[in-house]
Amino acid sequence: MPDGATTSFATSRRGVLRWLGSASIVALTPGVAAAAIHGAIYKDSRAPVDLRVRDLMARMTIEEKVAQTISLWATKADVMTAGQLTFDPAKASAAYPASFGQITRPSDLRGGPSVAEVAGGTGARFRGSASTIAFVNAVQRWAREETRLGIPVIFHEESLHGYMAPDATMFPQAIGMAGSFDRDLMRRAQSVIGREVRAHGSHLALSPVVDIARDPRWGRIEETFGEDPYLCGEMGVAAVKGLQGDSTTLAPGKVFATLKHMTGHGQPQAGNNIGPAPIGERELRESFFPPFRAVVTRTGIGAVMPSYNEIDGVPSHANHWLLGDVLRGEWGFSGAIVSDYGAIEELDTIHHVAKDQDEAARLALRAGVDSALPDGLAYRTLPAQVHAGAISIAAIDAACARILTLKFRAGLFEAASVDAKAAARLTGNAEARALALEAARRSLCLLTNDGTLPLTAKGRVAVIGPNAAIARLGGYSAPPRQSVSLLDGVRAIVGSAAEIVHAQGVFITQSEDRSVDEVLLADPVRNRALIAEAVEIARGADTIILAIGDTEQTSREGFARNHLGDRTTLDLVGEQGALFDALHALGKPIVVTAINGRPPSWPDVVARANAILECWYPGQEGGTAMAEALFGRINPGAKLPVTVVREVGQVPFYYNRKPSTQRGYLFAEMTPLFPFGHGLSYTRFEIGEPRLSAARIGRAGSVVVEVEIANIGARAGDEVVQVYVHDLVASVARPVLELKGFERVTLAPGERRTLRFTLGPDAFALWDSAMHETVEPGQFHIMVGPDSAHLKTAVLEIA
Repeated sequence: MPDGATTSFATSRRGVLRWLGSASIVALTPGVAAAAIHGAIYKDSRAPVDLRVRDLMARMTIEEKVAQTISLWATKADVMTAGQLTFDPAKASAAYPASFGQITRPSDLRGGPSVAEVAGGTGARFRGSASTIAFVNAVQRWAREETRLGIPVIFHEESLHGYMAPDATMFPQAIGMAGSFDRDLMRRAQSVIGREVRAHGSHLALSPVVDIARDPRWGRIEETFGEDPYLCGEMGVAAVKGLQGDSTTLAPGKVFATLKHMTGHGQPQAGNNIGPAPIGERELRESFFPPFRAVVTRTGIGAVMPSYNEIDGVPSHANHWLLGDVLRGEWGFSGAIVSDYGAIEELDTIHHVAKDQDEAARLALRAGVDSALPDGLAYRTLPAQVHAGAISIAAIDAACARILTLKFRAGLFEAASVDAKAAARLTGNAEARALALEAARRSLCLLTNDGTLPLTAKGRVAVIGPNAAIARLGGYSAPPRQSVSLLDGVRAIVGSAAEIVHAQGVFITQSEDRSVDEVLLADPVRNRALIAEAVEIARGADTIILAIGDTEQTSREGFARNHLGDRTTLDLVGEQGALFDALHALGKPIVVTAINGRPPSWPDVVARANAILECWYPGQEGGTAMAEALFGRINPGAKLPVTVVREVGQVPFYYNRKPSTQRGYLFAEMTPLFPFGHGLSYTRFEIGEPRLSAARIGRAGSVVVEVEIANIGARAGDEVVQVYVHDLVASVARPVLELKGFERVTLAPGERRTLRFTLGPDAFALWDSAMHETVEPGQFHIMVGPDSAHLKTAVLEIA
């Protein structure tokens, strides 16, 4: 609906009063409600959303209201023909006479015949595109035509770095995209992801993740944008704008985003997924809240998902202060709060703050959780609890209203059926593939280089390792229409200019099935034989490219006690270290391509490899991008979005630390293996001293920071200029550095450019001893550089 139609109607006092009056009559006269549905206000697309919601809710029973808060996942079996995957309207009407609000991941087979009971985002088995669309269309036809009020269902999908369904475009994993330090790239990639999700009938995406990640033992670190609040916020804002657009209603090809996981999820106790987050309020407000706050206040984010963990004894899904006072109260969030999968039930089964599922439902509802995913098991108890007086109708109404508002804003009441042919044209097409390749290129980070890179395509090149001949995509991915391994990419780039030989080297795990619960490392005896084979193949090579790192089993979400993903060690697992040692002993140039979900805390490899290219999980086109970087077709320019520690004993270690940390340890180095923001290039850059528009500003003022950057090398390349702030003396302890601006620039040899960054009060604010957000007078260091360890400084006074 054009914006003008809403404005015209909303400003028509007579129209508003007329519809308000009819809504009151409907609410007071049940018989009229049944007879007037065809011409009801909620059916009229010209009406303001709030009036449509009021009119519809006036017609709804308690059971119908609660139905809007539940979803179907395993319980999709309730609405499908026995032994088949087709939707059965008669079964649906019998099982859900009050309907249901949402369906979890229509693209997977959960609830279908002979499907293993796998949970989380790593173990789904998938329908095909046509089957998904047929299912969605059938459900919506039933909901609109065969339920009493014709309320459509909203569908959601996982889409962390691609629509998690077969043939969809798989971009680099989130941590790699963050390393690009490229807001526009993030926005464009997420726009393609949203388009592919929407093309299959879903209007809600469970992305992005803006948790700051401070513990590399945690298996979900790859899903994050790294350790810095500002970077996570900027990438989160860009991702949401890509998925949703800038309107409060969804345009074609757009989906509502879900902001995850509020909060503390990225620094769990002992690095264990869902572990307690022992974080004080000031640390929450200064480090963990800012990315969420940035997205909520700068976008029209559709939904927010609380985290599994507890904060100071209160699980996020039962935390009214977190979800009500802060999220809705302080930040003004008006969208829907949707639970993480099974998290409401876990208030009973894991946290033990509820004695049963009934109480778990009451706690979550009162905290402000509007929708229970994935199956709404606890919320299914709510009608009986309302009738028994255990929970208020007002609490049900508030949740239902927010879900209905999301549906009206999504245009679901007016949406046409999904076009399978259009979906086939859009999904994984040439345009999307080209963008996935661009994203892969811009996510590659050169960690070390003694001059070996870029390689020249000549002689014999050995491509070896467990990650050489497979395109690793990372968690929350699905098989794309096409993917390119490193070996594929090298062969295509080199062609006949050099001889390419290959060896497996080792296997990391016994299987490649990411859905398996138990992860078993590969057989050491078999690996030793493979290492011997690799040495013989490499013996005649001029250069060795070694692809090592993680698999989707060794770095993943640990969503259950029998499905683990966190680790107590950070170095290479299995016999990968032995493989490196054996190949290094040959005395040949050895270039490591790190293909991994965790940061590469591999000190021995770092010390001895001639070069290391950090690739993370680079997406479906990663093999091409990696080969292009290795052979100089492109110049890597990404940076590390995390600090890389030397060993697990340094954890937690992050650049924006407090000054009392890092005194040192006996018998160990205190410095990280690589600092936050680190990344090299095949060219050289010179970054000048920061120049301030004023040496002194008021507490509500702003300062412009000018920085000159020049490419003083012989090749075109990218540099990320980073701006940091340090408050020298404050009423509470402050971090030694805080990132407050960045810009990635591409410069030709000899080219110079002046960059300008505006720092306002938000760059200097703190939470004082009385927990008030304020800018205190004093001196601040304004620092610029290529990373967090090599900075030039100017002094600013705030009076």
